[in-house]
Amino acid sequence: MSLRTRLTLRQVAIFALGLVALCALVYALVSFVVLNKIDTLLADSAASLVDRMRLTEGDNFDIQSLRTVPLPEDLYLQVWGSDRLLQYSHPATFQIAMDTAGWDLGRPAYTTVNRTGLQMRVLSVPLETARGPAGMLMVGFSLSLLTLARQTLLLILIVASVLLLSLMALSAYLSNSQMLTGLTKLTRLMPELIKMNDLSQRLPDTLLKNDEVGALSRTFNAALDRLETLLTSQRRFMADVSHELRTPLTVIKGEVGLMRRMGKGDKESLHSIEAEVDRLTRMVGDLLMLAQAESGRLPLNLSMINLDEVLMEVYQQALVLSPPGVLVRLLEMEPLVIEADRDRIKQVLLNLAGNALRYTASGGQVMLSLRSASGGVQIQVSDTGKGIPADDLPRIFERFYRGERSRKREKEGGLGLGLSISYLIIKAHGGRIDVTSQESVGTTFTIWLPLTQR
Repeated sequence: MSLRTRLTLRQVAIFALGLVALCALVYALVSFVVLNKIDTLLADSAASLVDRMRLTEGDNFDIQSLRTVPLPEDLYLQVWGSDRLLQYSHPATFQIAMDTAGWDLGRPAYTTVNRTGLQMRVLSVPLETARGPAGMLMVGFSLSLLTLARQTLLLILIVASVLLLSLMALSAYLSNSQMLTGLTKLTRLMPELIKMNDLSQRLPDTLLKNDEVGALSRTFNAALDRLETLLTSQRRFMADVSHELRTPLTVIKGEVGLMRRMGKGDKESLHSIEAEVDRLTRMVGDLLMLAQAESGRLPLNLSMINLDEVLMEVYQQALVLSPPGVLVRLLEMEPLVIEADRDRIKQVLLNLAGNALRYTASGGQVMLSLRSASGGVQIQVSDTGKGIPADDLPRIFERFYRGERSRKREKEGGLGLGLSISYLIIKAHGGRIDVTSQESVGTTFTIWLPLTQR
């Protein structure tokens, strides 16, 4: 069953319940008002008759006085003596007591009775004189008109309800169809987009209205954007991994082939094979760490560490690794303690310092600093190297991404994973990395980490 049909049925059901309640209220109200009018008529007629009634010397009622009283049509009248014998009846053929329950009440009483197939409303009034109880006056009114009116009203209510429900169902169906037009288009277009295998396709702007369907359409487009980005990243990742693996495998294959032709292994070939195997090992390790970090399962050995000691070790290693003519400076260092994984933080700092040394020419400087700022820890690694082009800055933390892809890569060059891993390590510690750079001026990486109090 379609959503449009379910919504229509639910709306019609709610409307039907309300309509039934309204019809029941109208039916009950009309019956009450008409019955109240009849009771008023019976009371007025009974009062008029009581005023005219007289007893004869034999304690019987003067019938002649009753016969001259004008009675409404469909009004029935009975006068009973204290001996419970009928003394007068109108019409004369009606000899059965209209109401037997009111004899012992001692007060006027209204009842609805059925006598010989005739439904009546009866008012029983006890008659008393100064000498005591004299009998009972019963005034009745036929309810045949009321019954007919009720039946007619019920038929009208049923017919009107059916017509209203039909109109309401049609109106609800059309209204729901109009409201769900966007959703219908959406469900029709989505399979078409899937069949195209083209994630660059998007739902048209005609569906992007300010309603629930528009919100769903925008969400679907956003999901397509995300899927397209992930697919593009995956393709690029596979291409980069293939490229990175091809180089060391080609070298290893070439060296093995050379040794086979020579019939023996030489130290240079073995050294080359060992270096390429080490490179593959590092790549596999980096890829494993990257996968763990991206999935949020990067293992961290957290403890209280002195950041100034870690930065000093990085500074000393940078002095050893610095190329000739590159000055390594420690600008500022505060004694700060945080809760972190010491090896991971050192790995990030060594990676940033190594990049700075690699891209800084002779005569340049690499600067390290550590300070507390804005309730946290700020670590900066700056250089006066060639800088990063503005087009590359937004993508430097992507896997395998490196600027100047067209240039020949040195054998000892990086794999393009260092910054991605560094970014995810800092993120896992609840911090962030910012970068600013200007070509031919230099680059500054700024790490922000939460400060832990002793």
